[in-house]
Amino acid sequence: MTPLNLMVYRHSAFYSPILAGIGGGFFAREGFAPTYTLMPVGRDVGAMIASGEIHVSQASVSTIWALLEKGEAPSFTIFAHLNRRDGFLIAARRPDPDFRWDKLLEGRFMFAHGGQPQAMLTYALHKKGADLAAVNGLDRGDPDKAMAAFAAGECDYFHEQAPYPQQLEAEGKAHIVASVGDVIGPVAFSSLAATPAWLEKPEAARFLRAYGKARDWVNSAAPENVAAAVQSFFPAIRHDALVRSIAYYQKLGCWSGNLEIGRDEYETILDVFLHSKLITRRHPYEQVISPKFASQSRS
Repeated sequence: MTPLNLMVYRHSAFYSPILAGIGGGFFAREGFAPTYTLMPVGRDVGAMIASGEIHVSQASVSTIWALLEKGEAPSFTIFAHLNRRDGFLIAARRPDPDFRWDKLLEGRFMFAHGGQPQAMLTYALHKKGADLAAVNGLDRGDPDKAMAAFAAGECDYFHEQAPYPQQLEAEGKAHIVASVGDVIGPVAFSSLAATPAWLEKPEAARFLRAYGKARDWVNSAAPENVAAAVQSFFPAIRHDALVRSIAYYQKLGCWSGNLEIGRDEYETILDVFLHSKLITRRHPYEQVISPKFASQSRS
């Protein structure tokens, strides 16, 4: 079996195409022995990919922008979609069928700080006529700590990826009231990254074949079946909450379409980061995305 070391930045049902690729046996059927790693604090994704410690990592296109902004040449490339929507939800302490985004300015709002999650939230609020800078914001770090803080009553609103809002809802402690992905629409949100040298190897074609099948399956299979395939990655999460998480992402369209990252989706994420002044210019698609590998997976 060929080693296949995979990494993500955030542990979430949002990355079920990777998790189901492991738990559903898609990678094993292509001859891989996969491992799954959460990005270690203080490590650099580019260095981990370049060294071969990680073969494929979940990454945002902004990881390459950060290098280009400093005049550095990236050692890796973005080559395929993982999610084409933002997967963060807004949960409130009580049901609110008349929720408006400016209500987030009225209470204590725990949201994922920094980088792309905050930039996307800022842009969604902007599109709804509100300003994230005006909220009473709280940060408790990783999703488990943030979920526990919300459950303990530390805030009124909670911003996180599934399955954490669904878990709180299943426990009767929260009610999902809004979705960042609904507001912003299709975007180059989460992608896959690897070195160009690895992508030219025969195992890369096998990876793309297995990953493409896994992603298609999580997009179209019964949510109960997908949840069963990834449940072992979420031992503390209720099965019904995980089922609702998968169903939500399927309906949102996170895993729909081909593996190629579209230019229009890339332009939207540029708009998001320019709005938050996290980049200084519109970096060309060709400097960041290598679409040929994803398109070859369909041939």
